[in-house]
Amino acid sequence: MLVLPDRDTAEEVAEALGERFELDEEPRIVRDALAGEDDAEDAQWLVVLRDEEESLDPEALDVFVGEWDGWREEP
Repeated sequence: MLVLPDRDTAEEVAEALGERFELDEEPRIVRDALAGEDDAEDAQWLVVLRDEEESLDPEALDVFVGEWDGWREEP
């Protein structure tokens, strides 16, 4: 799961992922509201990846998502 600061960035990352990495399926983009916050500004956007065969290099994903001021989290 990749965590990004806004929706536009999450959409760019989801598109770029397919260009840079070999993915089993299209990543999903999900809005993650911060606990206790109703304001749309107080949200993170997640790009959810399935990697059942564990073929994606975690360090490469860290560097990749860092280019967009995001980070990777394990589910």
